[in-house]
Amino acid sequence: MPCTEAWLRFARLEIPPRRAVELLDVFGSPEAVLDASRTDLEQIGGLSPKTIDRILAGAPNDVIARDLAAMSRCGATILTIQDAQYPDILRQIADPPPVLFVRGKLQEQDRLAVAVVGSRNPTSYGLMVAEKMGRGLAECGFTVVSGLARGIDAAAHKGAISTGRTVAVLGCGVDVAYPAENRRLLESIAEKGAVISESPMRVAPDAWRFPARNRIISGLSLGVVLCQARLGSGALITADFALEQGRDVFAVPGDVLDGRSRGCHMLIKQGAALVESHEDVLVALGVPVGELKPKQSSPPMQLSLDESRLLNLLALQQRHVDDLVAETEMSAAQVNALLLVMELRGLVKRLPGGTFIRVAY
Repeated sequence: MPCTEAWLRFARLEIPPRRAVELLDVFGSPEAVLDASRTDLEQIGGLSPKTIDRILAGAPNDVIARDLAAMSRCGATILTIQDAQYPDILRQIADPPPVLFVRGKLQEQDRLAVAVVGSRNPTSYGLMVAEKMGRGLAECGFTVVSGLARGIDAAAHKGAISTGRTVAVLGCGVDVAYPAENRRLLESIAEKGAVISESPMRVAPDAWRFPARNRIISGLSLGVVLCQARLGSGALITADFALEQGRDVFAVPGDVLDGRSRGCHMLIKQGAALVESHEDVLVALGVPVGELKPKQSSPPMQLSLDESRLLNLLALQQRHVDDLVAETEMSAAQVNALLLVMELRGLVKRLPGGTFIRVAY
């Protein structure tokens, strides 16, 4: 069967991500998984009889035909974990989505990304901070990742798209506008950035999909900024995923009498960095403010202390990013952010397998 159709059928199985990736590792391709016999599948430890039955039954042909038609109508494509263009930072999480449906295009520069998330029912203060945060990060060359929910998410997207790139991660099909009030924003992001989802085409925004969606938001990002979040909110779930994935967590302080800020204040008490602006986020990530956008002139290159440390470590031989984290005692997010900036400045080169080499200065 054609490759796109095979991946559509595989995605329609909606097998938990870790198990789906394991099946791809064992069988090598979605076609091989779909063609496997019951005996073959039973030899894979941990597959329930219900999952095996679902694989053997497959998706009905009319469902796949409607999915293909929906992809054609909205210009969606498929990006799989076996593709070279799949984001490396997302591939490294414990449960990466094996298939992403994409409207627009994920770009190389999206490796330099920060998520901005928060309340669906924010104050005017929260909306102002989120939009300003998104705009400032995008203006400095960061891609802003969020979930296209009403409130803080939408404000961050709007701020980012006015000056740079943004990526929306949905808890439904990429052809489904949810909430409906954000339809125009969705189309704008698809045109100027990227709209992605692990959910198949035409899938409704079921409540259980959103916590799973949140791991992708944090997984694509070097850090997560929370602007207004209640205790027990979805934004705090995103923060939990970020911590599990080794990402930095930032929180914007707010009104101590407003429940919409209690989640942020709790995170700050637990060690999250208090931030008031995008500059605070850049400083916390170890990124020199103002160096991410091309300048009109080319003055002598200035290096921060942390950049100099990394270059010195790379002077003798190529190093894996994990080694750089261990030797500098910086956070993984901070080292990754610095390396991305240094790569954009032509100081280092990324090699296969997560290693870097010094190429200039």
